[in-house]
Amino acid sequence: MKITILGGTGLIGRRLAALLRAQGHEVTAAARSTGVDLVTGQGLAAAVSGADVVVDASNAGYAQIDEMERFFTASTAHLVAAVRDAGVPHLVALSAVGVDTLAGGYYRAKRSQELQIVEAGLAYTIVRSTPFFEFVYKIVDAGGEGELVRLPPVQMQPIAADDVAAALARVAFEPPAGDVVEVAGPGRYSLSELALEILTANEDPRYIVVDPDALYFGAAFDGEPLTGTNPRVGKIRFDDWLRDWFAMAA
Repeated sequence: MKITILGGTGLIGRRLAALLRAQGHEVTAAARSTGVDLVTGQGLAAAVSGADVVVDASNAGYAQIDEMERFFTASTAHLVAAVRDAGVPHLVALSAVGVDTLAGGYYRAKRSQELQIVEAGLAYTIVRSTPFFEFVYKIVDAGGEGELVRLPPVQMQPIAADDVAAALARVAFEPPAGDVVEVAGPGRYSLSELALEILTANEDPRYIVVDPDALYFGAAFDGEPLTGTNPRVGKIRFDDWLRDWFAMAA
């Protein structure tokens, strides 16, 4: 099969591309570095031409909410037009568990992206993932105020990027669901529990403070868990991932 991955050089995209190529599929990894700009649409028509499946694993980053919304609005408009014009049989879009319950920040931007896809009338599957281990690690490692790491009271079932890529690969070969598929990791934690494991592993002496007013990717929480309703569950546990992460960094 011929598969185009948008965001094909990113955290999920490069893992998915490697996995599919190992299975013998023809893969186009589309990104700005390969001449495809989702915001302007440059190179997009050529990238999706002849594809049996297009997987959108692109991301805008999390710095500015307005920038996120502009990215997803523009990129998704170009994407659905290109997929429709090329007659692609299946569009798979990576989204986030929480877009239907959280109104702020990154989750609002991703919800807008989902709605554009649903309303486009394409054959699609939306894959909502819980937070990636890799992102949780970066939030804790880089966050904090002096001796404190201030975190919202979030319960989650985070997942390894490798498990997300594996789930996307499976969904790509299934018939379009015209609906949402959820993926999550095998363990449920509070964000503060994960932070404690990360700080301990790093021999980081900072204190963790659970703050109800703290934001997570620009969204405020009021008890909503990032666990999914009936997710497909990955295999990699956080403790195992964290140990391997440090082994690779050594």
